[in-house]
Amino acid sequence: MILASAAVGWLAQTPGTPTGPEFGKASPVGLLIIVALLVGTVLLIRSMNKQLRKLPDTFEPEHPEADQAADEGTDRGGAGTPRPGTRTDPAQSGKTAEPPTQASS
Repeated sequence: MILASAAVGWLAQTPGTPTGPEFGKASPVGLLIIVALLVGTVLLIRSMNKQLRKLPDTFEPEHPEADQAADEGTDRGGAGTPRPGTRTDPAQSGKTAEPPTQASS
């Protein structure tokens, strides 16, 4: 226990802590980087707003009759049923197999 507290005390000491006249001052390069990031962010936001203004108010089609006619003919519940004329192979765990074709000789 004493060894652990001594190790923590030794690690907490920072003998090279800068305390001179330059301590705590930021360089001008850091300021330039922050300003460049802010300018880039402002330009990206303006560009995004311009692109968003180009979008329509709604994405609903003006004449949905053609889409509705196509949707009425689809059978959503029959997606997993095999086609007529195909047979299933129990070894393939439910996968459908094409009917065999006769080779001409």
